[in-house]
Amino acid sequence: MKIITGNANPKLAQEIADNTFATLVPSKITTFADGETSVEFDDNIRGEDVFIIQSTATPVNDSVMELLIMIDAAKRSSASRITAVIPYFGYARQDRKSASRTPITAKLIADLLTTAGAHRVLTMDLHAGQIQGFFNIPVDDLTSRLVFAKDIKRSIGLSDDPEVHQAGTVFVSPDAGGVVRARKFANMFGGDIAIVDKRRPEAGKSEVMNLIGDVEGKHAILVDDIIDSGGTLCNAAKSIMDAGALSVRAYITHGVLSGEACQKVEKSVLTELVITNSISDRCPKNCKKTRQVSVAPLFGEAIRRVTNEESVSSLFG
Repeated sequence: MKIITGNANPKLAQEIADNTFATLVPSKITTFADGETSVEFDDNIRGEDVFIIQSTATPVNDSVMELLIMIDAAKRSSASRITAVIPYFGYARQDRKSASRTPITAKLIADLLTTAGAHRVLTMDLHAGQIQGFFNIPVDDLTSRLVFAKDIKRSIGLSDDPEVHQAGTVFVSPDAGGVVRARKFANMFGGDIAIVDKRRPEAGKSEVMNLIGDVEGKHAILVDDIIDSGGTLCNAAKSIMDAGALSVRAYITHGVLSGEACQKVEKSVLTELVITNSISDRCPKNCKKTRQVSVAPLFGEAIRRVTNEESVSSLFG
């Protein structure tokens, strides 16, 4: 087994390597004056089971191209199997035609990865589960729910016995599309669920319209897969507090955190925002409300099981 990392999140790659007791393959990733990228591995990977770790986060297009070039380099170096480990799968929100004459870019990315030479994709909390069907190769979509559950138990003190009803806790989905996610958390902890009904007037902006469910006198935990501009999350948190909740925390897998998202979180009514390290930390150090939990043990275990041809289904939560 060999692990290779791109420039998107080398810290996470090192943590994953440590969890698998593997060493990162030394490599040179060079950007020429005209912007072109070149990759060279400084170790022999012929006949090896290779895992290339690269989240396709900001700068998204550079990260995608770098990943494709690394896959091609591994293929031409005679690797026996190449797994693209993509903790955050960029372009996942472009999974359908939203209007006439628009692309389905998530499908394009799937085609590019396959054409480049990937034999398998290992990712986490895809924005839309049907993206797995865009590939003609195996896709393992891990869940951060197990990682977050441990943090919720430790930080908030909830019991993970589903038979014990957590009357004072409610898990909230920030939109109708995340109800299944909220329900799975509620089932794990025996809590209730609520839904924020929002209307989005234009891309990047949202307006909270209504709250479905009872949050009065309860501690609310918002769960979602992506926080981008932060508008949806902060508006949802305000709506929940206005409805009588005692506090609002948020557990969100991918911290894209574009623009002034961190500052919005700091000024919001949120008690804290917990994200994974699927994307390199983008918050300034003075952002006290945001913290990361590591998914390196999760990916490390998945990589170990893939290498040993063991089942990874239990990691799907």
